[in-house]
Amino acid sequence: MKIFDLYTHYIFTIELYLQTLGLPGLLKVILTKVTNPKALIGVKRSDCRFPFTLRLHSSDVQAFKQIFVEDAYNFLVQIQPSIIVDAGANIGLASIYFANKYPEAKIIAIEPEQNNFQMLKKNVEPYANIIPLQAALWHKNEEIEIIDPGRGEWGFVIQNKDLQKYSSDLQHDNHQTVIAMTVNKLINEYNLERINIFKIDIEGAEKEVFSNSATWIDKVDSLIVELHEYLKPGCNRSFYNGSGGFDQEWYQGENIVLTKQNYLKKCST
Repeated sequence: MKIFDLYTHYIFTIELYLQTLGLPGLLKVILTKVTNPKALIGVKRSDCRFPFTLRLHSSDVQAFKQIFVEDAYNFLVQIQPSIIVDAGANIGLASIYFANKYPEAKIIAIEPEQNNFQMLKKNVEPYANIIPLQAALWHKNEEIEIIDPGRGEWGFVIQNKDLQKYSSDLQHDNHQTVIAMTVNKLINEYNLERINIFKIDIEGAEKEVFSNSATWIDKVDSLIVELHEYLKPGCNRSFYNGSGGFDQEWYQGENIVLTKQNYLKKCST
């Protein structure tokens, strides 16, 4: 069984790198597997104004595939958005996608984890309309803990420093602290009248965020949320209890999309 799992993993990895970075990317990942596990690779795309960087031996490549190959955030819009919030921005790939698709929009890219945030700042630096913010979205304004459960660079979770970990899977020593902020604080600090597109991928913290949404949910035109019920039971219920007032709903990849008055429409492709 272990041999089969290893074989399956290698086949998946080969397909992933061929689909996303082509043969040069696959060759580079093979050559640097042992010699340089922190290798970076630059990506240039015709649909992006500026190149960006991925960490080769990381979940960055899979995130790149979801966003740029599988079109995770490809929607039709009724009105060009002016404000986009990317919560759980990781290294900035979704923000870059939005910045090129909606060049007139101001995009706030929120990422709590230090290494991810440094990559995010590097990637979005050429874009004047992307504002990088190192913070965590939460239901309180407080200092919280970031934990690495070993699920890759896109899998960091947050929790209150005074609470026990909600899963035995999170018993790791690689902890960081970061300032957490509520959606209301974000709205006030950046003088946001509305959030036209609110993308949320925050590894279970959506449970807390949507438990305290009554004062801001009416200011949001569309939500794109990845739910993490398997990480934190109660995420789904909290999200649905806290996201009333939307007219339409559909799943797109791993995300659930809610929209008001047809602000977003699902692409027919």
